[in-house]
Amino acid sequence: MLSAKCILLLLIFFAAFQLKNEMKNKLPSAIILTLGILGASYGTLCAQDNKAGQSSAHSVWDGVYTEEQARRGEALYHDKCALCHGDKLTGGESAPPLAGGQFLSNWNGLTLDILFERIRASMPSDNPARVGRQPKADILAYMLSMNSFPAGKAELAPKAELLKDILFESTKKAEEKNK
Repeated sequence: MLSAKCILLLLIFFAAFQLKNEMKNKLPSAIILTLGILGASYGTLCAQDNKAGQSSAHSVWDGVYTEEQARRGEALYHDKCALCHGDKLTGGESAPPLAGGQFLSNWNGLTLDILFERIRASMPSDNPARVGRQPKADILAYMLSMNSFPAGKAELAPKAELLKDILFESTKKAEEKNK
């Protein structure tokens, strides 16, 4: 995900070229040069931001929910979700599976905030507002448990911005397996 600094630099870069084209080279060379340098430094700054962000990020394999939260989520899932997604999270006629290979493949490489926001904004499909954020976080914890991701000591937060550093990895990395 791009940081605010990266997005700002990207906008400046494109604005410089837009201004140059609109002004038909009437802008002083110093301004164009400055904007060009800022734009050119975009890649370097973003790469540094991404490396810094990756070091603080963690994975669903790090235990990002509690067993108690998953138990609460199980009851909520069977009450609010199972009708469409199936008792065993295998999907239904009009709903995709929430466990197993297809689900893991669909979400692999993304961050947990994206999955949480999809659930928050669109489920249950007939009235997403009917289920609050905390119950949806509990349901997501249950989904993680049913996909064999380990429980941990802290509950999964009910806010997407707190989940953006949790990477959804369908398989555990080799170095993590050896720990």
